[in-house]
Order: sequence, then C-alpha cells, then structure tokens
Amino acid sequence: MKMRGVFSKTMLGFGFLFLYVPIVSMVIYSFNDSRLVTVWNPRGSPTLKWYVKLFGDDQILSAAWLSIKVASMSATGAVVLGTLAGLVLARFGPFKGRALLQGLTTAPLVMPEVITGLSMLLLFVSLEQLFQHMFGWQFDRGVVTITIAHITFTMAYVTVVVQSRLSSFDDSLEEAALDLGARPAKVFFRITVPLILPAILSGWLLAFTLSWDDLVVTQFVSAPGSNTLPMVIFSRVRLGVSPVVNALATIMVLIVALGVILSAILMRRQEQRRKREEQMAAAG
Repeated sequence: MKMRGVFSKTMLGFGFLFLYVPIVSMVIYSFNDSRLVTVWNPRGSPTLKWYVKLFGDDQILSAAWLSIKVASMSATGAVVLGTLAGLVLARFGPFKGRALLQGLTTAPLVMPEVITGLSMLLLFVSLEQLFQHMFGWQFDRGVVTITIAHITFTMAYVTVVVQSRLSSFDDSLEEAALDLGARPAKVFFRITVPLILPAILSGWLLAFTLSWDDLVVTQFVSAPGSNTLPMVIFSRVRLGVSPVVNALATIMVLIVALGVILSAILMRRQEQRRKREEQMAAAG
C-alpha cells in the first residue's frame, strides 16, 4: 500500500514536470540576452529588451487586439446560444427534433478542425456569391466571418458545460417561485442564471480560450488584413523562433493564469453565497 502511494506521487510529479517544465523554461528564456531562444548567454544578465521590442511591434499588437475582440465576441455569443441549447436539452425532456439538436450541438466536439474550416469557407463563399447576385452587396471575409466560425464550434463546449450543470440542478427553488406567481422569464433570470453562473463563467472562459488559440479554422475564414495572433505567431515561427515569441507567450501565460485565478475566486464566492442562502432558507 505504501509503495502504491509512492508510485502515485512519483508519477504525479513526473506528470507536472512534463507539463510545466517547458512553460517555465520558456518564461526564463524570455529574459535571455541572446538571440538564440534555447541558449542562455553566459556573459549577459537577464534583460527586458524582448518585452520592449514586443510592445514596439505593431503587427503583433494589432493581431493581439484583433484576437481579443474576436475571442470576446465569440465567447459571448457562444455563451448565449450554448446556455439556451443546454437549457433546452436539460429541461424540455423528449421532443421532436431533440436528437437532431443534440447531434448538431455536439458535432463540433468531434469534427476535425480542417473539415469545420473548409465547410465554413464554402458557406461564406456561397453567401458572397448570393449577396453579390441578389443585392449587389460585397460580402468580404474578415472579423465577422471569423467570429461566426468561432461561435459555431465554441458553443458546443458551452452547451456541454451548462447542460451538465442543469442536469444536477435542484429545481425546487424554481418550482417554488413559479408557485408563488413568478413568470418563467423572471424565474430564469433571478434564480436559474445566478445558480448556474459558475458554469456560465467556465463556459465563457473555455470559449474565449478556444477562440483565442484557434489557428486552423481561422486560416480558412480569414482574409488579408485580418490576421489573428496565432496566425502571426505561426508565420513567424516558420521562419525561425525569436525571443520575442517567448516574451509574447509569457504574457499570454500570465493573462491565462490571472483569468483562472479570478474565475476560481468568483466561483468560490458564488458557491459560498449559495450555501449561505440555502442555510438561511432552511433556518427560516
């Protein structure tokens, strides 16, 4: 039994080393004085020059701002649609078309990104031709098409998160509110949404990260002048890794870590508030 515990802890340690040693080394080399990303300059001291060069790179900054806008809009749209889909699948019971809705909302989870990107490209090309023929409008690919494509595959993840939360949700509070005369819309926004808010926040963060990180689908539906940050990084890495990329990746890791910490704090406070309300309701 003791040997099993030692083995489990050892394997856990190796797992953490495998995951985080490359990230830690990348952060360390972002302060390297050498232009070589994997060779530390023994004569130089840690420097911030790559961060200074990063913030002076207009291409990276514009691509990062575009990625933030696209990821924010995609995550918000995915949360709205995914929450509605999760609510329907979890609460409406058997209905005609349920299997079709279930399949459509979960298909992006298993669909290869190349297929998703190609199908979205064919859709947008057809829409361009249709709008040009019928209305004379010029339908150009760019931020709008990237956002729509990202919503298409990120809402599936939000749907799964919200549906799983609603499936284990105690609906007695909703039934009590309905018995007291509250309308369904008011019950949803005043009771259901606050109680499933941790799942909604988790879905938003997951959708934001997937949209921010996506490269394959974005390359299919983007146009010249609408390059996101992963596209810019990929194009530069193909020509050779620069320490500027290490600095950029370090900032991204820091932002993600702060987001995870803030999300955990908010979810913990929400859970504590829910427990207090349940205790007050039980005492009353």
